[in-house]
Amino acid sequence: MIGAGTSTATAGSKTVCQQQDPLSGVCVVWVVVDVPGTAKVDDGPKDTGTGQTCYWDGTKQGISKPPPGPVPCSSEYGYWSNAYHCYIRVFAPQPPAGDPSWQGHEPGDGAVYDCYQPQTGLLIHIWSADAPENSGAGPSPRDVAQLAIDDMALRAIDIGITPSPAAGRIGLVGMPVWMWAQGPDDHTYGPITATASAGGITITATATVRRVTWEMGDGTTVVCDSAGTPYQAKYAKQPSPDCGHIYETSSAGEPGDTYTVTATSAWVITWAGAGQTGTIRLDGLQRSVEITVGEAQVLVE
Repeated sequence: MIGAGTSTATAGSKTVCQQQDPLSGVCVVWVVVDVPGTAKVDDGPKDTGTGQTCYWDGTKQGISKPPPGPVPCSSEYGYWSNAYHCYIRVFAPQPPAGDPSWQGHEPGDGAVYDCYQPQTGLLIHIWSADAPENSGAGPSPRDVAQLAIDDMALRAIDIGITPSPAAGRIGLVGMPVWMWAQGPDDHTYGPITATASAGGITITATATVRRVTWEMGDGTTVVCDSAGTPYQAKYAKQPSPDCGHIYETSSAGEPGDTYTVTATSAWVITWAGAGQTGTIRLDGLQRSVEITVGEAQVLVE
């Protein structure tokens, strides 16, 4: 698990909450990573992992070849710095006082470093009060992408369903049930884009719901590849064109004499930056409602 989002409930709904923030009282719903290589029913884009922490990008210097991309974090020339786009090592021996490499500083005040770009063959001397950051010890592109995802404030969908979960509303065995994402927006269905920076890496990520899995409470699972179609009275007894179910038994005898219907969103996040691209699969944002389903003959009586 790599992140968390908050979930809020609407009238007639019940949020599936495994942990509550003790200060705010907000329900925390954890996001679970789809591990690469694990067998899944979903045949969508696969999780591509963390990406490489160290990268070359010469575009700000007007250099297009070689193109931006990952590089080894260490070499015979030292350790890689994303900020300087070169390999860093202490210049030895240090230059004498007054040398231009000190940039007006005195020996002992910081240090002078070699900065070597193998992509261009350029070797310069730089002064720094502290050792330039070692990007190999910094965050990965995925770590930075997760910061962007956190800023998206992704939430579970608001459930639209007929029969309504409102008190006194009853569905019938054998009648079509329609399910949909009620009022889907950027945060509940996407697409939504955010950018984050850390450790000399800037990543832009875009998140979209690929599908919603509905646990219908009767042991049936329905997978919908769209947000679903909101039911309208004019549809009468027609089945949903893209996200529906038919109950074969009533909810009598179930806890509360209702079926608990849970919708779980499967998100796909694509990220780009640091001369790389990748995909993150997230699952686990879910919401539940309770509906009543009865037998037609019982209702007549």
